[in-house]
Amino acid sequence: MIRLTCGDLRAIKAAAEDAYPMEACGLLVGSLTEDGVYDVARIVPSRNLAAEQTGRKDRFEIDPKLRFDVMRACEGSGEAIIGHYHSHPDHPAAPSKTDFSMAWDADFVWVIVAVPKGKAGAVTAHVLEGVPEGVPEGVPEGVPDGAAKAFREIPLAAHG
Repeated sequence: MIRLTCGDLRAIKAAAEDAYPMEACGLLVGSLTEDGVYDVARIVPSRNLAAEQTGRKDRFEIDPKLRFDVMRACEGSGEAIIGHYHSHPDHPAAPSKTDFSMAWDADFVWVIVAVPKGKAGAVTAHVLEGVPEGVPEGVPEGVPDGAAKAFREIPLAAHG
């Protein structure tokens, strides 16, 4: 499960609408509790470098300088980057083939916002899981064989 405030959820949806028809993106900062709950303390919006550099509507890249700055700021605080959020303009709030190919951190949670026709819709959360070698379930067609991974949707709870 992932927990975040209603205010942070509203801010993520607003960023997704503001970025439309491009993808919005940002970092989720908080902690992973002993019982496996991703507890978001704050969100940190990022420029979408992929959209800026390529003009593609179906890609996102969080600014690496921002990521390193946030990592440094978290040192000794008990908080860390626990995931990121991004939007899917005119596509479902589910991991895409591109998301699968770009996923590399098993400890991250992926929050995805669907943005049909410029209006934020469904919001889902997913974690990356390994798939045993030779088992293609969960890996969409077109993802390289070496990717061998799958996403699992987890509950998202907004509070306050």
